[in-house]
Amino acid sequence: MPADLDPDAALMLRVKRGDAAAFTGLVEKYKQPIINLCWRTLGDPTEAEDLAQNAFVQAYKSAARYEATAKFSTWLFTIARNLCLNEIRRRARHPAESLDQTYEESDDQPMHQVEDRHTTAPQDKLLRSELEQKVEAAIQSLPENQRTALLLCRHDDLSFYDIAKILDCSVSATKSLIHRGRETIKLKLKPYLQSGAWDGPESNSANASGVPDRRGEKEKGGKGEK
Repeated sequence: MPADLDPDAALMLRVKRGDAAAFTGLVEKYKQPIINLCWRTLGDPTEAEDLAQNAFVQAYKSAARYEATAKFSTWLFTIARNLCLNEIRRRARHPAESLDQTYEESDDQPMHQVEDRHTTAPQDKLLRSELEQKVEAAIQSLPENQRTALLLCRHDDLSFYDIAKILDCSVSATKSLIHRGRETIKLKLKPYLQSGAWDGPESNSANASGVPDRRGEKEKGGKGEK
């Protein structure tokens, strides 16, 4: 893909040529999305920040080998996802280190998600917080590929084709993962929305931004598929 079609790839090519300052803009643009992906994948905000930092370090160290064959965002999200998978495998080998983790309430919110305290009534806050906890629990119960596909689908910059490259699968398989993930979440939430009943796993997290808002959902199939 020509670099002039992707300004971020053009910036990374400048980094490749020795312009270290060009990397600052990329970090500023993608820091929060990468932290959010790691956080939603692992459920640990502290680990998410560490992995996000590591992703940028790896990207910078790989500048000499960088080729603009895909969007920069696709390349960077792939690095971040691989780091998350490595951490998941590490936890599987050492499960005792990852059990029953709890976090400070003020630490489990992405920086860009700020509640409007002037317009939200206390009761509405309580109901929304409870619903968000259930949605988050439903997300965390999904298989890793479905969960990651849904998280990546939230980014307008990524088409189904881009997500497929990150997940290393076909576009049709990517669409299927996203569809199955959404349907599973709908089924898990249906009893709760109808009667308040809940039989899914509980979640320590208090925010559920990992699921696309269906009211604003946009079809991306024709945006970047090849």
